[in-house]
Amino acid sequence: MSTPVDAPGASKTDPRDSHGFFGHPRGLSTLFFTEMWERFSYYGMRAILTLYMTKSLVEGGLGFDEKYASVIYATYVSSVWYLPLVGGWLADRLLGARRAVLIGGIVIAFGHYSMAINTLPNFYAGLILIAVGTGLLKPNISAMVGQLYADKDERRDAGFSIFYMGINLGAFFSPIVVGFLAQHIWFRNFISTLGFNPNSSWHFGFGAAGVGMTLGLIQYVIGRNRLRAVGGRPETKSATERSESFDFITGALAVIGGVIGAALGLYFGDAGYVSALFPAVVFFFGGYLLGTVRRLTGNELKNVLVIFILFLFSIVFWMTFEQAGSSLTLFADRLTQTTIFGWLYPSSWFQSVQPIFVILLAPVLAGLWQKLGGHQPSSPGKFTFGLFFAGFAFVVVTVASMLTGGGRVSPLWLIVVYFLQSIGELCLSPVGLSTVTKLAPARMVGLMMGVWFLSISIGSYIAGLTTRFFAGNDAAVLTRAFGTFAAITLMAAILLALLTPLIKKMTPRAS
Repeated sequence: MSTPVDAPGASKTDPRDSHGFFGHPRGLSTLFFTEMWERFSYYGMRAILTLYMTKSLVEGGLGFDEKYASVIYATYVSSVWYLPLVGGWLADRLLGARRAVLIGGIVIAFGHYSMAINTLPNFYAGLILIAVGTGLLKPNISAMVGQLYADKDERRDAGFSIFYMGINLGAFFSPIVVGFLAQHIWFRNFISTLGFNPNSSWHFGFGAAGVGMTLGLIQYVIGRNRLRAVGGRPETKSATERSESFDFITGALAVIGGVIGAALGLYFGDAGYVSALFPAVVFFFGGYLLGTVRRLTGNELKNVLVIFILFLFSIVFWMTFEQAGSSLTLFADRLTQTTIFGWLYPSSWFQSVQPIFVILLAPVLAGLWQKLGGHQPSSPGKFTFGLFFAGFAFVVVTVASMLTGGGRVSPLWLIVVYFLQSIGELCLSPVGLSTVTKLAPARMVGLMMGVWFLSISIGSYIAGLTTRFFAGNDAAVLTRAFGTFAAITLMAAILLALLTPLIKKMTPRAS
């Protein structure tokens, strides 16, 4: 089998390159701002998506009930995270990471602009385009960050923490901008004076997300020279090599898995063919990954097994964390006070609270990991801390749901929830990205990065379905649901803490 040029797992950058952010490689700044604007577009749209679907037609929304909106939201956010499996594969085999990021960003921008047009077909088309574009961009931009560093470069975890700060910088500003355009009464009155229907304000918000992605594309093209040593296209294979590389067993396992998943979705789901999509995709990729991993041996197999162990715990983390766009969004809109000194602010602004905590805390943790050097906690140890904080966050929201009593609780409850989640996110997410790039076999790093995003996909799907708990606004139902998520997450943290010595023994590179 031929080796790709600029193989994803091999850094060809100068290890002495320290002229970028905080002594890091110069290419980090280009990737930082590209990801910042892409996340601006994604989190801005996500901040208003559930609200837009569940608001009545009179309010400019789509008038979906909570049950149907939960399926649409869950299917969308999960696809945003499982399509990186396809995007990683295309980059490894055909496009190269640099080109995949560019194409993905263009498709994302078109998706947001589609949602700016007030028709139901444009709404669904926009969701599809954004998901497809994110699948191309997301795994490959993270893979390029990993390629900026040599394998034993102690700046790697800190570099991913800085990169993660860019994600949250975009996530902080976007709900403020997009939420203001979509929800604030001043802007609605303003566009009314210009002759627009004030209910069309939602679509100004979607359009603003598209503008953000466009800005990210512009700076990515301008800074492309900093990335010439990473993300290159793979070598062109001959027809014979392509034929020999195709594994019929892997293909058969993928197809069988997809059929089983679709059948399960149709049988247990309650939204027709939409319910079949997610399980079909997950089982399809599960079969494909099973077929791929079966050919690994030795240290490569051990490394991939560690990735899959962390994959399972990552699902648990994201099924609570990603409720920010579903159950916690409706908790903010319906059960939390949204006035300060008599001034009414958009409920979507709560989604800027968590990113600002991450922005403040990311440099602290990045500096801490760098200062500790070889004495810092292992990767599974950091995962354990992340799960504990996520679990305690849902203990807090469980208590808050008990105090609603048919009214609204103080916004401080959600602020505490997001503070705890932010610490957990910084302990787990950038470390997860870094661990995958360290452990994945060089020829499979794009695919393994897709596996990491698949864990977020599954967690996001579960989180998306929680919107239905708000049908009827029954506080007792919410309390039981939030309490169950808290218990599951805390038990997972305890289990991972017990497994950490075994994981470290399986592969020292995970520490």
